Amino acid sequence: MWQEKLRTDTLQHMKLSVIIPVYNEASTLGALLERVLAVPLDKEVVIVDDGSDQATKNLLETAAGNKNVTLITHSENQGKGAAICTALNHVQGDAIIIQDADLEYYPEDYPTLIEKFMVSNAQAVYGVRDLSERSFLMKWGNHAMTFATNILFGSRLHDMETCYKLIDRQLMQSLQLNSRGFEIEGEITSKLLSMGIDIKEAPIRYEHRKEGKKLTPWDGIPTLLALLKTRFNGFSPPNPQTEN
Repeated sequence: MWQEKLRTDTLQHMKLSVIIPVYNEASTLGALLERVLAVPLDKEVVIVDDGSDQATKNLLETAAGNKNVTLITHSENQGKGAAICTALNHVQGDAIIIQDADLEYYPEDYPTLIEKFMVSNAQAVYGVRDLSERSFLMKWGNHAMTFATNILFGSRLHDMETCYKLIDRQLMQSLQLNSRGFEIEGEITSKLLSMGIDIKEAPIRYEHRKEGKKLTPWDGIPTLLALLKTRFNGFSPPNPQTEN
């Protein structure tokens, strides 16, 4: 009984900013947004249309009518990282989570991550997936990037590439991100670790999508370069807690 009360009290004292980069996701976007908006949390949803097709734009125009949704548009496709960087200029919540526009991740897991975030007094919590259903190459690529991260930064992460990175908003905005593509995951993680941030982890559900994937094993190369750049160039923002 006390555990449930702790969970309820914890979730009531936090506003979540959900960033959703969107590029040609008409087949899944409607169901995804419905699930995100249904999660019983104080939240804002910031969607970046990254140069999508007309079918996706039509769905986004409808979604923009919701008072909790902010829609920002890129005139042409710039990449997931660019969409996240754009969204970071508009978020106002206590913490941020990135949500892919497909249906691989479960928005219903937000409360689990937030509870870990608050109870552990954390600044960053990563959702750890079960990757057993992924193809050998994609699974190997994920493990390789996580292994490289742990070797380079002395960390003990289990899923560096996870989309579900719940991070304090001020901290996230202090990272001075500039990646344009999927290497944004490596840039975020390497900069957090360079700052000495203790990244907590929590298990999340994951349903691998076999069709329409934009991420390929080749995306591991720019991700590795992003890790190496931070590791050997260093990163230390003037004051990560400064209000924006």
